[in-house]
Amino acid sequence: MNRLGMATSPYLRQHADNPVHWREWDAEALAEARERDVPILLSVGYASCHWCHVMAHESFEDAATAEQMNENFVCVKVDREERPDLDAVYMNATVAMTGQGGWPMTCFLTPDGEPFYCGTYYPKLPRGGMPSFSQLLTAITDTWRTRRDEVDQASAQVATALRAQTAGLPDADLTITAELLGHAVAAVLRDEDDKHGGFGGAPKFPPSALLEGLLRHWERTGEPAVFDVVARTAEAMARGGIYDQLRGGFARYSVDAAWVVPHFEKMLYDNAQLLRAYAHLARRSTSVLPESLSHRVTREIVRFLLDDLGTAQGGFASALDADTHLEPGKPGVEGATYVWTPAELAGALGAIDGAWAAEFFGVTTAGNFEQGTSVLTRYTEPVVAEDNARLEHVRAALIAARDRRPQPERDDKVVTAWNGMAITALAEAAAALDEPEWVAAAVRCARFLLAEHAVDGRLRRASLGGVVGAAPGILEDYAWLVTGLLALHQATGELGWLEDAQRLLDTAIEHFADPDQLGGWFDTADDAETLVTRPRDPIDGATPAGASALAEALLTAAAASDPERAARYRELADRTLERGAIVLARAPRSAGQWLAVAEAALRGPLQVAIATESASRPTELLTTARLAAPGGSVVLAAAPNAVPLLADRPLVRNAAAAYVCRGSVCDLPVSTPDQLRMALQRN
Repeated sequence: MNRLGMATSPYLRQHADNPVHWREWDAEALAEARERDVPILLSVGYASCHWCHVMAHESFEDAATAEQMNENFVCVKVDREERPDLDAVYMNATVAMTGQGGWPMTCFLTPDGEPFYCGTYYPKLPRGGMPSFSQLLTAITDTWRTRRDEVDQASAQVATALRAQTAGLPDADLTITAELLGHAVAAVLRDEDDKHGGFGGAPKFPPSALLEGLLRHWERTGEPAVFDVVARTAEAMARGGIYDQLRGGFARYSVDAAWVVPHFEKMLYDNAQLLRAYAHLARRSTSVLPESLSHRVTREIVRFLLDDLGTAQGGFASALDADTHLEPGKPGVEGATYVWTPAELAGALGAIDGAWAAEFFGVTTAGNFEQGTSVLTRYTEPVVAEDNARLEHVRAALIAARDRRPQPERDDKVVTAWNGMAITALAEAAAALDEPEWVAAAVRCARFLLAEHAVDGRLRRASLGGVVGAAPGILEDYAWLVTGLLALHQATGELGWLEDAQRLLDTAIEHFADPDQLGGWFDTADDAETLVTRPRDPIDGATPAGASALAEALLTAAAASDPERAARYRELADRTLERGAIVLARAPRSAGQWLAVAEAALRGPLQVAIATESASRPTELLTTARLAAPGGSVVLAAAPNAVPLLADRPLVRNAAAAYVCRGSVCDLPVSTPDQLRMALQRN
C-alpha cells in the first residue's frame, strides 16, 4: 500500500494498492521533486469517473508502468472534488495546451508546480494517433534530462498565461438591466434544441442553473416562449434515460442529443440543482408540462437524495459511480446495474407484465445501449387507474430485482458546497410541496456541517465517515452553505440560521474578496496554499461559479438582515453582479446562476414578511406566499420583532399580516390570501 490508504478521499483510496508510489499533494511532494530533480506527475480524477478507472486498470495497476513512473517522477494523486483549486489551475493549463479538458487529467510539472506538458487519458497501447502512456513517460523523461532549458522556458510561459487568465473580470460599462437580461435570454433561446429539448448537441448536460434562471425571467416578464423552453427541457430530461425511471435521480449527462443514453454516474450537485428547478416548476406548471410530472420528479429526486446519497451523519454523499464491478478484480462495466433486456424484464415480472413493462419503458430486443440492452425511458403516462396501480407494482418489482444486482460504488465524501446546494433545494422543495420532513432532512445536514466542517470559524472542504479532511473550504463552500442556512431561516423562521449564515458570510468577505476590485472574488482564501496562480473562474459550469453563488448569498442575506448589515451585503451583491454582467452579455448559456441572481435583484428582491403569533403553525398567508412568490424571493413568517425581517412589523387587528416589499419600497400590509396574491402579481 502506498501513502493513499489513510486519505479522506474515496478516489485516492481506490489507488492505495497501486504499485505506483502515489502521494497526496503537499509541500513535501514538491520538496522531494526538487531533491531528486525529477518532474511531478500529477494525476487528477474523481471516484465516479469511468475513464479514470480505465486508465488506472490499464496503467496504474501495471507493474512495469508503475516502475517507470516511480523511477522518473514524483507521482501525485488529486481528487478534483476535494481539491477544486488544484483542478482549476491545471485544467486551465490542459485546455490551453490541448484545446480540451477532462478527466483523468495528466499533467507534468516542475518542482515549483509549473506545468510544462498536460493531457487527459492516455491508453496503454498506441491508438488513433495517440501515444501510449509508457511512450509519453519515456518522452517526458528524455526531454527533462536532455532539453531542460526548453522545459523551463515552456513552464514559465504557461505560468505567466495562467496568471493572466485569473486577473479577474475586466471593467465593463455594464449594469444589470431588464434589457441586458432580455438579450441574454434571447441568445439562450436561439440555442435551444427544439426537437429534443435542452441546448446544443451531444453530449448533452442538464442545464441546471440555467433552468432556474429562465424560470425567474419568465416569472418577471411573462414571456410564454421562455416557459416553453424550460418545460420542454424539463420534460425531455425526465422522460429520457438520463433520469433513473425506477429510483429517481439524474445521471451526469447524456451521450446523445435525445437524453436517452446517460453517462451513468450520478452526482449530488446535479441532483440538488435539478431538485431546485423541478420544485420551482412544480409551483408553476401549466398545461404545457403535466403537473404530475414536475411534482413526481421532485418527490423522486428527494427520495433518491435521502435513500441513495444520505450518510449516517446526516450529510449527503458526493456521487454514485458510472461503473459496476461484476467480478472482483475485474474492470467495472458502465451501466450494468441499470440496463435491461426484454428477457430480464420477463424474468423479474413474468411474461405478461414483462411485455407490458418492455413497451412502457421502451425496452426492445435491439436495445438502445450496448449488447442489446436498454436504458429505461418513459415517454407515456398511465391513462387509467388500473395502469397506475400496475406501474407501481412493476416499478417495485424491478427495483427489488435491480437491488439484487451488483451496485455501483458510492463516493461517500461529503462536500460542503454540494451539501449546501442540497440544503437549499430541500428547503425550497419542502415549501413548494408542503413537505416538512424535507426541512428536517435539511436541518440535519446543516447541523452536521456546522458541527464538523466548520473548524475554528473556517470551513473545510469535505469529510469522510464523519472525519473532516484538511483541505480548506473554497468560495463556493461558503456561498452555498450560507444560501442553505438562509433557506432554513425562511423555512423555519428561526433566528439562529440567519446568525450562522451571517458569520460565515462575513468570513467569506474577509478572506475571498479581491482587494483591488470591488465585487471581485477569488476562489481560494487569502491565506490558502500558494499555487502557480490564485484561481478564480466566473463561468457557471456543471456547478455555478463561486462568485455567482456568493452573489445569491449576499443578495438573500441583505434582504433578511438588519439595515446596517443589509446595506453592506447589498452593496457587495450589486458590485458582484455588475462584474458578472459581462458573462451574461458574452456567454449567457454559461451564466445560469448569474441570470437567476440578477432576476431576483431586478425585482428587489421581493420580500414577504408575515407577522404571526406562531411561526410553528403555517398560516394561509405563508402557504400562499410560498406558492405564489417568484424564485429568489425571501419569504419568512415569524413573530413581530423576532427576526430582522419582522422588525417593526406588527400583527394587524391581532391577526397575521403580510408585508410585501421590493427592495426598500413596501406595500401596505395585507391580511387575506387573495390580497397577498394580488400584491405578488405586481411587478
